[in-house]
Formats: sequence, structure tokens, C-alpha cells
Amino acid sequence: MSSLFTLLPDAVVTSSADSKQVILGALADLFAEVYHLDRETVLARIIEREELGSTGFGRRVAIPHARISGLGRPVAVVMRLGAPVEFDSANGVPVDLVFGLLSPENAGATHLHALAAISRMMRDERMHEALIDAPGPEALYSLLSNVIDRDAA
Repeated sequence: MSSLFTLLPDAVVTSSADSKQVILGALADLFAEVYHLDRETVLARIIEREELGSTGFGRRVAIPHARISGLGRPVAVVMRLGAPVEFDSANGVPVDLVFGLLSPENAGATHLHALAAISRMMRDERMHEALIDAPGPEALYSLLSNVIDRDAA
């Protein structure tokens, strides 16, 4: 799909998670289920990164991310929340879109480029609103894959 990261259709979901801790656990579940990763390792690494500072970056979006061993390339998951959730974002605004990103332990610049691509996509107000208004996971995936494919071209 993208030269920067893999996003599979089953990795895009809607969720009723109502706290940051529940969101992080749900992300770990999703990474484990879709990409066959160890849930506890994923959760530990995401929490470890989150303790350095919130990955809520404004515009009602959070990008929890980490590097883990055993991955061949970056992989992503996306959750649209049913209602905004407090995420300790620097601007204090709750989040309603969460992009999880895991990269190989030694990904270096690849990890940063993938984060930047997600951030750029979320700075587009029309895209953000389209994702919030999408009727379900299939429509969310379609919107995301169109942008990712376009940006990779």
C-alpha cells in the first residue's frame, strides 16, 4: 500500500474506548490480531514511549508509536473513537482518531518518515473531517488507502 508503512483493511476499526489506557490496550490487541505480534510486548513498548510524553499531537489525533524487534517494516493500525477521549495531549484537546505505528527496532529515519506522513495527512482538515464522518471501518480504510497510495506515488 505505502512505501512507508503497511496498513491492512482489518487494522482499521471504530471503537468505544473511553480512556487512554483502554485505547492503548485496544491498539495492542489490534496489532497482535492483525499483524501476529505479541500483545504484551507491543503494549509495553507503546506505554514506554507514552511515558516520555503524550503522543496526542493536537487536531484531535494521537499517534502512539514504538519500535519493536521482529518486524520487517513499519505497520499501522487506526481507531476512530465514538467520542473524544482525554489523551494528555499538549494542547489539552481530547482525541477521536488514533493511529498506532510500530517500526522495526533499527528503523531509524524510516520510522520518522512514517510518523511525518501520518502527521501530514492529519493536518488536512478535510481529510480529518472525512475520517470522522466516514460511515464505518471500510470507508475509513478506503479514505486512508487513497491518500497513502497518492502520497506514495
